Amino acid sequence: MMAEQILEIRHLSKSFGTHEVLKDVSFQVCKGDVTSIIGASGSGKSTLLRCINLLETKNGGEILFHGEDVTDPKYNQNAFRAKVGMVFQSFNLFNNMTVLRNCMVGQQKVLKMPKEEAKKRALYYLDKVGMAPYINAKPAQLSGGQKQRVAIARALAMQPEVLLFDEPTSALDPEMVGEVLSVMKSLAEEGMTMVVVTHEMSFARDVSNHVIYMADGVIEEEGAPDEVLAHPKSEKAKEFLERFLG
Repeated sequence: MMAEQILEIRHLSKSFGTHEVLKDVSFQVCKGDVTSIIGASGSGKSTLLRCINLLETKNGGEILFHGEDVTDPKYNQNAFRAKVGMVFQSFNLFNNMTVLRNCMVGQQKVLKMPKEEAKKRALYYLDKVGMAPYINAKPAQLSGGQKQRVAIARALAMQPEVLLFDEPTSALDPEMVGEVLSVMKSLAEEGMTMVVVTHEMSFARDVSNHVIYMADGVIEEEGAPDEVLAHPKSEKAKEFLERFLG
């Protein structure tokens, strides 16, 4: 039985001025996949995620969601964004809203969800990430790890098919990294489809089923975690992993 393909990236390219950040990037994401994208800073990982989520406009190639090109002008991009959630490095919470409102506002505005239903769903996901006691707090009153858990709950409340994570732990103090990774791990165990740009090699090794190593805007290597992380073929991947894994 073939796993259902949700996302397919074909020959994606992206430049900023004369600087080519992504060059002919292609890969697929199937239902239930946890894909970790690793690589040195500046290798194009975050730009790739931002292109998938249409925050950046690609220069070439296709981004297919269930076989349809989402960059086609006729495609309903808001519907796509609701189905493909994003968790950012810097949380991107609304500072003037409580934790609960942060998790309701997208449901009400984008999904046109009635207030009570949005509230019920927000509470469910906040409880799931261990943030139910903080529903009346504002983001300024929370630690980095707590903010990121709220951001994950907010993304989950939209009930997306895929969650994109852009270095979700890199802005956190070391002692808070674990609490966010454990939430992500439990989502993976429940079968959430995730694409994670990360420097956390233990997550890539233990939680992902697919690892993509990027260098200089291309996919240098990809495959199962034990292949890519334990037996890298390319010199660049070997050097990178030696630095990270010792």
